[in-house]
Amino acid sequence: MSYKKFEIWQDVREIVIDLHRMSLSSLPKFEMFEEGSQIRRSSKSIKSNIVEGYGRKKYKQEYIKFLTYSISSNDETIDHLENLYETGSLKDENHDFQNHKLYPNFHYPVPSTQYPVPSTQHPAPSTQYPAPSTQYPEPDQHPSI
Repeated sequence: MSYKKFEIWQDVREIVIDLHRMSLSSLPKFEMFEEGSQIRRSSKSIKSNIVEGYGRKKYKQEYIKFLTYSISSNDETIDHLENLYETGSLKDENHDFQNHKLYPNFHYPVPSTQYPVPSTQHPAPSTQYPAPSTQYPEPDQHPSI
């Protein structure tokens, strides 16, 4: 199975293309190189982190870490879009991103079949480690260099 089979990756791919086009055609010139650049990078990061996480799927924690990065990049992209709407820089009715898949559908729990997380071979440790008991020297007791 490839990451391209994931419905979430396919949705994000469409959104990245839409956002890229919008950021180059519908924004004022000064926003095209500031907020537009940020939107292009953060939206592409959503997709790239899904791909990188999939590439590390053999290591459960790495896989989850990159999916978490993807969610964070999604949040960043939404924040940039909100900034553009709030400042009036994005007014084009052809790009209604608040009703697009990016806005309403990306904050609901993803079914486990969407991102099949590999099971771990190692059982979780059953012992809890005590907190370190580090004694720090008083400021005047530091060795001189």
